[in-house]
Amino acid sequence: MIVVKSPTELSTMRKAGLILAGVFEEVGRLIRPGVSGVELDRAAERAILRAGAGPAFKGYRGFPASVCLSVNEVVVHGIPGPARLKAGDIAGIDIGVEYQGFFADSAHTYAVDEIGPEVRRLLVATERALWAGIEQCRPGRRLGDVSHAIQQVAEGAGYSVVRELVGHGIGREMHEKPEIPNFGRPGHGVILQEGMVLALEPMVNMGSPIVGVAEDQWTVYTADRKPSAHFEHTVAVTAKGPWVLTDPEDREA
Repeated sequence: MIVVKSPTELSTMRKAGLILAGVFEEVGRLIRPGVSGVELDRAAERAILRAGAGPAFKGYRGFPASVCLSVNEVVVHGIPGPARLKAGDIAGIDIGVEYQGFFADSAHTYAVDEIGPEVRRLLVATERALWAGIEQCRPGRRLGDVSHAIQQVAEGAGYSVVRELVGHGIGREMHEKPEIPNFGRPGHGVILQEGMVLALEPMVNMGSPIVGVAEDQWTVYTADRKPSAHFEHTVAVTAKGPWVLTDPEDREA
């Protein structure tokens, strides 16, 4: 069942989104050569708890950390460990928080020091694909419009979208209906309604869209070991247009 949120529930989700944005601000300042995944995870968890929220990922289906850290060819769901970031890496950070019974979810892929121009273009295209999808989050549009917009930007830039992994609805549960593929046909799928909240998250590969899963049963990586980027925002569908709950600069129109 697709859940439509009330204005009061959206207000609480906005607070969760702002908390999450603040966590990213703290974690983003730590991204540099030499920092370990464990250090990033601990910093994120401290920031979440200090803000009066809870780390949504820790313990979720057995996940052992508060953040997912996905470096270079890892697409998503990497487990933070003692390995340290190196100059030239890209580091995807995915974090969820729970606040007063509601969830917010966001991701950003960071450049670690200087990265090559080809990888930089991948990051730019993936973030552009996310915002193209966000622009379609309006009442009366269809889910296929969102998915197609993401696909068009990513593939138009010469990259591929991962097909096995999707975005999702979000609210009182971390993952709610509907599932949101990063590819689709415009004019098809669920009709978007005011009060729906969606976590859009394009996962875009430099090479093949084919992925594999590591022995830990969490880490998803590109089969050709080429880089992958991941960006995500939690977005409310409102009568005035998309409201990006995890972007502190986005004021509801």
